[in-house]
Amino acid sequence: MTRNLQTIYDGFAKTYDENRGLFDLSSVLSDFHQSLAKSGGELLDLGCGAGEPVARFFIDHHWQVTGVDFSAEMLKLAQHYVPQMKSLHADIREVLFDAETFDAVSASYSLFHLPYEDHAKLFENIYSWLKPDGKALFTYATDDYTGQKEFSGYKEFMGQSLFYSHQTPEQLFSQLESIGFDVESANKHSIGGETFLWVTVHKK
Repeated sequence: MTRNLQTIYDGFAKTYDENRGLFDLSSVLSDFHQSLAKSGGELLDLGCGAGEPVARFFIDHHWQVTGVDFSAEMLKLAQHYVPQMKSLHADIREVLFDAETFDAVSASYSLFHLPYEDHAKLFENIYSWLKPDGKALFTYATDDYTGQKEFSGYKEFMGQSLFYSHQTPEQLFSQLESIGFDVESANKHSIGGETFLWVTVHKK
């Protein structure tokens, strides 16, 4: 599954310029940025792709950004579009950082491509990597996208069959709270013709 996704996203890199303006996250990112305690700091972007729009937004707002992605071709684009971003070629489930390294973490359009059985460990890692009072923003799939309360299977995106996986929002929130997060907001946004849940969590 992971290798198949890598191949697909490497392929997406070839047509990136044609589709780079499809998803406007400016309002979501602005709201998240304004909610942060610091006006600058260290952001970890999990599933950073070509570095746009998340890394680009935060770098433009004077943050240092580390981006992680398993697509080497997407990271090549990131070197062009966002050369200031520190890039790591890795699976976001396997990368390691010291505790309390980052002021904020983002995972836009990436987490739901992992089996939901893997989410808890990743959330635990994110909690560890965040500094006290840090926050994380991530996109979560729901029945608005998959048509099912819980789902692990394939949906078509840009002519490709991609793996998606999610539980119910209630199960997600319970999992996050058991780790120690405070669920600060969970709002559905329709962007680029797709509706997903955008969740902000706070490390108490």
